[in-house]
Amino acid sequence: MLHLQVNKFQAGAYIIVEGKENNDHFYIIQSGNVICQKGANGVKTRLGAGDFLGVVSCFANRPQIETIIAESDVIAISVQRSQYSDLIVNNTPVALKIIKTFASRMRYMNEQLTKLTLHKIESDNYDHVYHIAQYYEKMAKYDVAVFGYYQYLKTKPTGLYLIPAQEKFKALKPKTHAVYFESTPDMTRQYPAETMIFSESTAGAEMFIIQGGQVSITKIVNGNEVVLAVLNKGDMFGEMALLENKPRSASAIAKTNCTLMVINRHNFNTMVSTQPQLISRLTTTLGERLWSMYRQLDNANIQNPLDKMIDMLSLQLEKVHTDFNTIGTKQKQTDFTVKELATMCGLDEIKTLQGISEFLNDPRFKLTDGKIFIKDITEVYRASLYARKHINF
Repeated sequence: MLHLQVNKFQAGAYIIVEGKENNDHFYIIQSGNVICQKGANGVKTRLGAGDFLGVVSCFANRPQIETIIAESDVIAISVQRSQYSDLIVNNTPVALKIIKTFASRMRYMNEQLTKLTLHKIESDNYDHVYHIAQYYEKMAKYDVAVFGYYQYLKTKPTGLYLIPAQEKFKALKPKTHAVYFESTPDMTRQYPAETMIFSESTAGAEMFIIQGGQVSITKIVNGNEVVLAVLNKGDMFGEMALLENKPRSASAIAKTNCTLMVINRHNFNTMVSTQPQLISRLTTTLGERLWSMYRQLDNANIQNPLDKMIDMLSLQLEKVHTDFNTIGTKQKQTDFTVKELATMCGLDEIKTLQGISEFLNDPRFKLTDGKIFIKDITEVYRASLYARKHINF
């Protein structure tokens, strides 16, 4: 039987403190209001009855990402991470609310990251799909471009770019390996490397679980590509469009040959009621991804290109729960290039060249088969902490 603890906090009490590692539980507010703030100068947010506190850090198993203070007397239920599976069985609507809260917050965070990184937020419109296809054609990624042109033609049959899109699609289609231009009933799909799974700004009603291979989550703004994440076997993606019924906020591209499990709205609703372990896993995935977005906001505010790249490198290590205090070897071989690291930071062309040049001359790193080799992960982590501590907002 599920037993949940009821907690009472007086007005002015600190419920959660940013940076603390008391992350094995989260709260559901029953009554009262709290104020949430990230950083000393961060925006303050008021939450009340029915809202969740500390849920991102709990499911990501990370230090707390914000400070939360009781604005009035507060009564909140404490839920241990280990109790979550039982909570799903007994109260599925609560689990779904957490997931939808994550999805909504992720969309907001994605907009903020895009604004900070590329100083612009693209609206969700299908003309943007045409420009995405144009970008990848320019980059000679024809398997990706042809998918974008198809999606534009499908949605905008009388659009401004109808004629050039038709011509480009007809010219590229015979030369490409692109697959699944339309959804199919297949529960499992195979995507060749460098093919598009879905495009940002298009409608979506499916999420995916990677059974094999890697997938890049990308965004094109102002003619620049930002790699938001590289996902691996077991990772999920595409859930925001399925949960919110809104256009895709980013594109998914097969980085390698991929095998994907497909979950649509129908089988998702079935799984919610029959497979609580899937909901628990999805919640954990969203929590980790949202934590990463909060962390990327700090990176977006670092101005020096080299510092930004080192912080992004540290973030990639933090994502896989690297122990920076490990005894013994502290060397680490990564699987990405310096250019890919700069792309993750969303640097413009000039800062990319500057950052890459300084990175290649930094004695803390070397290249092995073109991929970054870190000589001391502890030094990278310390440099990252220093850069974030000295951010000027």
